[in-house]
Amino acid sequence: MVFLEKFVSETLGLTKFPPYLTTFYWSFLGFLFVHQVVAPVVSTRWYPVAYGSKGRAAKNNWSIHVVSQVHALIVVPYALWCILHEAPGRDQERAFGWDHKVGYVHAIAVGYFLWDTLDAIVNFIDPGFVAHGIACFAIYTMSYKPFVAYYGTRCLVWETSTIFLNNHWFLDKTGRTGSRLQLINGIFLLASFFFVRIVYGGSISVQFFFTLLEVRHEIPLAYSIVYGFGNVVLQGLNWFWFYKMIAALRKRFVNDTEQARLIGEDQPRDTTSPSSATGNGAAN
Repeated sequence: MVFLEKFVSETLGLTKFPPYLTTFYWSFLGFLFVHQVVAPVVSTRWYPVAYGSKGRAAKNNWSIHVVSQVHALIVVPYALWCILHEAPGRDQERAFGWDHKVGYVHAIAVGYFLWDTLDAIVNFIDPGFVAHGIACFAIYTMSYKPFVAYYGTRCLVWETSTIFLNNHWFLDKTGRTGSRLQLINGIFLLASFFFVRIVYGGSISVQFFFTLLEVRHEIPLAYSIVYGFGNVVLQGLNWFWFYKMIAALRKRFVNDTEQARLIGEDQPRDTTSPSSATGNGAAN
């Protein structure tokens, strides 16, 4: 354990990570347990047709959504708590500052993205899913250098919309496509996506861009390019996803054929995470 802490701190340069390694281990193991044990057992018992009658790939996709939902339900309130209780003057050190409270919520996220990456490799469907997991894992791990941990915590709040997106997906799979419940959930989905990702997220992205400009001479050029380009792409994708979500929701309430297709469709793996350039906006 001492060797690992020294390796992480001195060799990898993640100087703030050692105190949170235990949280990281339990996070990874916890999400793996939910994926491999909890989700299959509970889903088979509660949804013998919607889940139990499906093939291996569809069952795995279902379990992925369960893990995603558990992750979102944990990190969103935790990240909000960290933001509301952060140390005074935290906003003055946005690039290299650190608050010990965020170390725990980031460790949970790192454990989740490690699980996400490994699942994308083991149950390989598309290289994009593997790249997504690796990118998110690397970004949140890098926050322990520390680097832009201030923004990492705020990006986790974007997972708010993921909660309603997963609800939407499960409603499709359990025969509630076009129902009043899905309509109500859809309203919350669009509202949360717009206000949290577009409005709040847009504000954070602008602040992040100016922070990168301020410290551009203190960080490697690669950091400026990767983080800056990723920031712009992510916000563009948020608008694109928002448009796609509106279109997908409309189909569910005006097209009976589409409703039937969505109920029985075995969708490909869906990565639901924020803080990242994922396919969250694709409601179908």
